[in-house]
Amino acid sequence: MAGQSKQKQKLLRMEQIFRTQTDEEHTLTGNQLIDILEKEGIKAERKTIYDDIATLCDSGVTIETVKKGHSNAYFYANNNDFQSEELFILASAVASCRFLTTKKSNELISKLQRNTNQYTANQLGRQIFVGMRSRNKSVNETIYYSINTIQNAIAKKRKITFKYYTYNTMKKRHLKHGGEPYLVSPYELVWENDNYYLTCLCHNHGNVVRYRVDRMAEVTITENKIASFTDEEKRELENFKSLYSMYGGEKKELRIQFHGSLMDAVIDRFGENVECQKTSEDSFVIRVEVQISPPFWGWLFQFGTKARIIEPFDVVSQARQILLDLAEMY
Repeated sequence: MAGQSKQKQKLLRMEQIFRTQTDEEHTLTGNQLIDILEKEGIKAERKTIYDDIATLCDSGVTIETVKKGHSNAYFYANNNDFQSEELFILASAVASCRFLTTKKSNELISKLQRNTNQYTANQLGRQIFVGMRSRNKSVNETIYYSINTIQNAIAKKRKITFKYYTYNTMKKRHLKHGGEPYLVSPYELVWENDNYYLTCLCHNHGNVVRYRVDRMAEVTITENKIASFTDEEKRELENFKSLYSMYGGEKKELRIQFHGSLMDAVIDRFGENVECQKTSEDSFVIRVEVQISPPFWGWLFQFGTKARIIEPFDVVSQARQILLDLAEMY
């Protein structure tokens, strides 16, 4: 009975062998496939193995045929599956993502590895080790489930509650507001700078805010429907999708001069459609609207003397005062 059961599994096992042991560079001939099956107690013959391959192809499994010496050789090539380069992109993102713990990254990588052949899976494993070794990873094991809870709440249009913590000077977690739960109407999850943020209307404070999901604990969906957002609140929530907006600050149209070597950085920040004018062989000026906030100053000042605000004058004065205040500290 056991032998008959294995024989009935032949087509399924053949598909698994092709999927996990072949690609364009690693093919199997009919004889090689027969040997593999026989070692597993599944009988196969040359006169039927090719019909079995044709049956797999007819069922939607894409098996390509190439010449290997004087024989035909076969490999798995389903276009609906992830390509190896796509898996490398996904694996790199998972490995380097800070909001995922090392344990969760490993779990996700293992699942990706099960969706490809053994050769690509081994390469993914090596790539992941490098990615995780070079990044600070989250220690919050619950974030994965917090994200799922928040997404469900957004889909169901329900309020959520959670506790929120920061770190004190002893690197210990400290619950804000004495551990009192926050009650919010969730709007959208935003992934920025390797962190997940929730934009929402906070009913504790009565205003639009955004919170880091990895700093949340005990995220729970309530039975209460979310608030109806006003047009002004919706505009604020859209603005809070950007890290440069989350600290508040007035929006201003600026003219900023940059050294020519910084064009890549400017496009990375403002996009290819930013209004730009070349002013000399080694400098250019952009006109752009920004929210004057600490992240903006941090971004601008990292370029030192290679970037400066030209106008308006009040923002130039503000930049000068910030730099003077910093100079006094040192």
